[in-house]
Amino acid sequence: MKIKMQKTVDFVRSDVATIRTGRATSALVENIVIGAYGGTARMKVLELATISVPDAQTITITPYDQSIIGDIRRDIEAANVGLTPVIDNQLIRISVPALTAERRMEYVKMLHVKLEDGRVKVRQTRHELMTEVKRQFEEGTLPEDDRRRTEEELQKITDQMMAEIEKIGEAKEAELTTV
Repeated sequence: MKIKMQKTVDFVRSDVATIRTGRATSALVENIVIGAYGGTARMKVLELATISVPDAQTITITPYDQSIIGDIRRDIEAANVGLTPVIDNQLIRISVPALTAERRMEYVKMLHVKLEDGRVKVRQTRHELMTEVKRQFEEGTLPEDDRRRTEEELQKITDQMMAEIEKIGEAKEAELTTV
């Protein structure tokens, strides 16, 4: 159960990392799917190129195969993540514009939605296991003491995971609201 909940927390962490903060980070583009080689191959940018962040406002993408540089640029634009890639010799350069206060608040709202989705998934996992414990108790295969101890342990793990999601959210919100 702890592993399943930890996977949920890890997913929330990676999902939250994709939210723009006005600062360049490779997470903004690495999971965008590219239709390379005439659309026959669907791969993430991370699998097709080297991504680097030379400064706080710039992302550079250097494709392993120069023949797909146009495909990468096109699909990053089409992903509608608010970034404009420009081909510059053998690489793609993306300037990350500063965020307006209004846009920052939109991203904070998006952050809260993603965090709540993670909390719901953790609660669902707890509910599934609580139901299983209750079923075993009613069948007589689980003694009362074990049932109580298991439920308490489930709740402790759930509380830990919720606290972890909360920390992820607080850190990202601080990053979003700092100009």
